Amino acid sequence: MQYSDLKSFLAEAKTVLAKGPVALILAEDSAELDSTIRHHGDCGFKQVCVFAQPEVEVPEDLIENLHVIPYNHTIERSMETLINQVIAAAGDIWLYYCFNAEYLFHPFSESRTVSEMIAFVTEERRDTVLTYVVDLYAGDLGRHPNAVSIEDAHMDRSGYYALNRKDKWNNDKDRQMDFFGGLRWRFEEHIPAPRRRIDRVALFRAKPGLKIFSDHTFNDEEYNTYACPWHHSPTAALASFRTAKALKLNPGSTFDIETFRWHNSTPFEWHSQQLLDLGLMEPGQWF
Repeated sequence: MQYSDLKSFLAEAKTVLAKGPVALILAEDSAELDSTIRHHGDCGFKQVCVFAQPEVEVPEDLIENLHVIPYNHTIERSMETLINQVIAAAGDIWLYYCFNAEYLFHPFSESRTVSEMIAFVTEERRDTVLTYVVDLYAGDLGRHPNAVSIEDAHMDRSGYYALNRKDKWNNDKDRQMDFFGGLRWRFEEHIPAPRRRIDRVALFRAKPGLKIFSDHTFNDEEYNTYACPWHHSPTAALASFRTAKALKLNPGSTFDIETFRWHNSTPFEWHSQQLLDLGLMEPGQWF
């Protein structure tokens, strides 16, 4: 279904956002938008809402329950402005957000839906699933100058680390860490310090008063934790071309990067087991 703008979509939000989980895809451009939509349709989301830059055309027949809403992603604080309005309009449902050319993988995602994972997490009395953004990049930038290629996708198999997240008094926050790695670590001279983290709470339960910030954290500190207090919780991963695409399209970095490949590059297999084996997500107590 096509909407004229965000206001018209929110006017019908009680119908569209009546049952979750609902995927919100922020389409900044057309790069791999079709595959992003199809992938998340296959994940088992009840509705898939695409907030597309006005000049981006989105075919409405890609999947069932697709909603297309024009949205200007160039405005200041566009991400949090959009998601906070959807949160305010949604009921007690689970929401998920990503950008185009990003793909959600969770433990056993080839045989279990995202709803099955949410059901388990809810039994743990958790309202979030922490996701790690795993950078993907084309192995041959000569053939794929925007660094985006499904067929030639590569990732880093090492170089990931975490630091304790601090409060304003420099004390460690409970069950919160800042995670780093991938292209944002290897090419950090081109990435502003506040944007170098790769952790994102991409899957969460909406509730009154909940707000997201520009650094992908929430105003509820429990939403920013990686696990429940008594044992490990499931985490997920976002396989993402977004950083590679930005580094190659940015005039300040594109000429400094001839290739993203290094000795720790490996082809991306498009399978959750690879991410589990590399420790980039975990099933927790979910078997």
